[in-house]
Amino acid sequence: GHELRNPLGVMETSLFILLMVGSAYLYITDHVRAACVGAALLLLARPDGALLVAPLALDVLWRAGRRRHVPAAEAGLFLAVLAPWLVFATLYFGSPIPHSISAKTLAYRLGPTEGFVRLVQHYGTPFFEQDVFGRFWPLLGFIVYLTLAASGGLALVRRNARAWPLVVYPWVYFVVFAAANPLIFRWYLAPPLPFYFLLILAGADRMLAALARAWQATRPALARALPAAPAAAFALLSLHAWTLHPDHGPALPAPQMAWHLLELEYEQLGRALAPSLAPGSVIAAGDVGALGYYSGARILDTVGLMSPEASRYFPLNPSLYVINYAMPPQLILDERPDYVVLLEVYGRNGLLVDPRFTSSYALAQRIDTDIYGSRGLLVYRRLAP
Repeated sequence: GHELRNPLGVMETSLFILLMVGSAYLYITDHVRAACVGAALLLLARPDGALLVAPLALDVLWRAGRRRHVPAAEAGLFLAVLAPWLVFATLYFGSPIPHSISAKTLAYRLGPTEGFVRLVQHYGTPFFEQDVFGRFWPLLGFIVYLTLAASGGLALVRRNARAWPLVVYPWVYFVVFAAANPLIFRWYLAPPLPFYFLLILAGADRMLAALARAWQATRPALARALPAAPAAAFALLSLHAWTLHPDHGPALPAPQMAWHLLELEYEQLGRALAPSLAPGSVIAAGDVGALGYYSGARILDTVGLMSPEASRYFPLNPSLYVINYAMPPQLILDERPDYVVLLEVYGRNGLLVDPRFTSSYALAQRIDTDIYGSRGLLVYRRLAP
């Protein structure tokens, strides 16, 4: 049972970043047709791949226009990879755009600037500087790294004009996600980082190059070491975000943000429930991956990502929310699942105080946890009629 030990690693994020970096590398090295194949795969991996694909496509069209050339072969390769999914998804699902996008928009309740603030914090601390410099660093860091990234981006484009889509991508990503204001999970923060790192390091290299030249005659050893200083400093800063002995999961050094205690608790519940489930038993839950995998049950996804019928119950009355998500009481009452599994905070102001629910379901198990401010991870079993 090691499949879910690293929830970031087993999701699509690593593949998405590989396709993103690979497509960009192929493009800037003038392997345009191969880049078109990579770009189509990137878009298939995650819809927000369009934030890089669109600038790449604009550059292809601009260059083709200058040569008075129609990029038919490039477009053909791109569509040959993408079209089968577009046709199948439209016929089978009704749309090639994943339902999860609209479901997340409906289910989560956020303030109007939460996404923007989270992104400023993230772009201001790409190397976990807050662990060294404290909580006031993120805003200063955002300004510092914005300046370095702009300088580095200018240098990269001067060296290779094809690089401009890579240079603008982190900022297109920032603007789009800040405007859309979704609930920003950890795996939403990773895609802009490879190019962002590159821009920051290029900017730092440009800034230190003049200093290295000035020291070349008087301090040659220091001048040679200077270009490597930013990368070394950023690597050392990042080490502060690691722990040698995690308090859960494998006892191996790991980044502190590779936190997956909740998944381990759902795994525990899934394994405990599996022997008692009848064929066709349905478990309703808001966090479904580990629970569904280890229980083997049918899952009613109360967020609506995998169960589209849940989306019609959102948005909920704001009074039902304690944090940014609440389980819809009427969904449970209408669907009548055999079990309901939830963090207590998901139902504190709604489901758990609804007399229609408390008269139909009994608490079967409770795991002590304070995740997201909860008072336990709860399992309710439907009472016999």
